[in-house]
Amino acid sequence: MFLIRVRSAKNDMTTVKQILRLIRYELDPPHNVPPTGRVRYGALRRLEPLDPDFGFGRGMSIARFYIYEFLRQHAADVKGHVLEVGDEKCTKMFGGHKVTKNDILHVSPESKQATIVADLSGPTADSIPSNSFDCVIFTQTLQFIYDMKTAVKSIHRILKPGGVLLMTGNGISQISTYDDARWGEYWRFTSRSLSRLSNEFFDSEKVRVYTYGNVLVTACYLFGVSATELRSSELAYHDNRYQLIIGVRAEK
Repeated sequence: MFLIRVRSAKNDMTTVKQILRLIRYELDPPHNVPPTGRVRYGALRRLEPLDPDFGFGRGMSIARFYIYEFLRQHAADVKGHVLEVGDEKCTKMFGGHKVTKNDILHVSPESKQATIVADLSGPTADSIPSNSFDCVIFTQTLQFIYDMKTAVKSIHRILKPGGVLLMTGNGISQISTYDDARWGEYWRFTSRSLSRLSNEFFDSEKVRVYTYGNVLVTACYLFGVSATELRSSELAYHDNRYQLIIGVRAEK
């Protein structure tokens, strides 16, 4: 294409200035801003992140910010008998007085907070009675369960009719070395994959999928920048091509 343009320009007896303009366009198209080779990386020109712990060492993690935003949007669902994985932090934060009873699920019997010890993808899940919970808060857990289909099936079983699953999963993220060493980290998701997975067990008309993130916040997240270091307008803009966190609300 470049040679054809130059030859065409010569044949047409165009000036040297016009030929140079064609060359400049081929090497650096006008839509490249800043020009190719002139990107300033600043503090991000590095091979290690600013903070290796998802930005927690610098403030609130960007992923955590979006998880809380998802739960805030659906705080009305956090009520009645609530089950949360790991601890009861989100149950208290978003449920408050609407919660009449809460349980904490953990896979390890060593957990001091757990009121229920079970593996949702294994036979111990059968120890949890069916139709028990009005809400299950299942944030940032699915990526650590290899048999995720069985886990979601178990959640559907233990929800009461009309009960709600509030689930989040990673789209674009680093590996959590802490969790990977303990139970393994197996998956990354897209809105399409979590929608299809949820629809296998829940009525598709009662499943809603939300995506959070854009190219700036995703890059910052990978570098360990915290949410507190970004502008609210930057965090509020969501580009479906850069899915950092995916949230699912599914009603039984």
